[in-house]
Amino acid sequence: MIARSSCSLALSALVALLPAAVQSQAMFRGDAAHHGASTEQAPREFHRVKWTFTTGARVVSSPVWRDGTLYFGSDDGNVYAVDAATGRQRWMARTGGPVPSTPALDGDRLFALSYDGRLYALDVRTGEVLWKFATEGERRFEARGLHGMQPRTQTFADMYDVFLSSPLVVGGKVVFGSSDGHVYAVDAASGALAWKFATGDVVHASPAYADGLVVIGSWDGKLYALDAQTGAQRWAFQAGVDPLIHNQQGFQSSAAIVHGIVYVGCRDAHLYAIDLHTGAEKWNIDTAGSWVNSSPAVAGGRIYFATADTAQYHVVDAVTGKPAQPAASTLAYVFGSPTVAGDTVLVGVLNGTLQARDRVDGRVLWEFRTEAARANLGWALAADGRFDSAMLFPSSTGDATADGARRQQGVGSFYSTPLVAQGTVYIGSADSKVYAIE
Repeated sequence: MIARSSCSLALSALVALLPAAVQSQAMFRGDAAHHGASTEQAPREFHRVKWTFTTGARVVSSPVWRDGTLYFGSDDGNVYAVDAATGRQRWMARTGGPVPSTPALDGDRLFALSYDGRLYALDVRTGEVLWKFATEGERRFEARGLHGMQPRTQTFADMYDVFLSSPLVVGGKVVFGSSDGHVYAVDAASGALAWKFATGDVVHASPAYADGLVVIGSWDGKLYALDAQTGAQRWAFQAGVDPLIHNQQGFQSSAAIVHGIVYVGCRDAHLYAIDLHTGAEKWNIDTAGSWVNSSPAVAGGRIYFATADTAQYHVVDAVTGKPAQPAASTLAYVFGSPTVAGDTVLVGVLNGTLQARDRVDGRVLWEFRTEAARANLGWALAADGRFDSAMLFPSSTGDATADGARRQQGVGSFYSTPLVAQGTVYIGSADSKVYAIE
């Protein structure tokens, strides 16, 4: 509800319980089911920043990786291909707007969604545009009196709506959500429309796929399961709605699907477990008014996720939803998604800190802070690393709230989800950089 107005189990056993761990890292959260569990091992100690690559604006996009090349978007309007070993640019492709979504790789093509309202198909070797598909346009979620901002009759765009939907490639189709309220499937070879499905509001969550179904949430407060071939609705799960100030409503989190269960967070302050085939709720976790924008990671029979307002890192049992570890403080909001990499869990935090936590007991193994966070530009952070909300949000006016959100990002917030490849962690930051960390 941000800015409302103001050791027990051995690693070998854990690995044995992994739900078909990620074999490639070609799309958001690793694969079509988006379970966020990597076959790679993250560093247990921080050694150095191997390199940084600077773009022209914040990097909300999460990197994907293939054959020694890293691919990601930037809010400067470009999609980049960078040598993963050296950080040197291999190519850059210009779009007509910011690219705060994660690219998807399929064969010799890369797919990326831009704020210019187009899905781009690029040659993965050169960045050449192969085709473009135009939606009805992109925008941020908006509502009157949003988050309790004043004046109540004013329509405000949501400054915390930072992501665009990240494409999913399955069965020869590219599937993605749009601000125009539709979920689209287009032919991966030609860009021709295969089907589209209308929801009730902006769709910036990313689709996940399993057993012939595409699962995706909308800002209308519904989670949809669609037939991947036809786009026909199989079921819709209604989460909470907030008709007064539209704060406790909408799916910004993307689903993870494991063993026939959909795990997804919601801005209605819950994490849900839902049956993939029926849409029936298995259990939910109430996060005490705090958004769950983070997409959960699923590994070893446990769910790993983090919250925004309450700034907590959670590990729960996948079957029951009961805590498997005590909740731990991240100090600041988490919007990016955790990555499980071997015996380590990586979590990017909006205070410009990347945390590496022990998978078994949750303790912090090491932290990396951006230079902007260390400098505390704009005095956004208190001495303990938490956001100084009284200073950032002195009033409930829309202008003051938007200014506070911008100052928060000024510390190099991590919206991007960490990727681990060949022992190196890659992550984008709101300070315009992508970091390679060993």
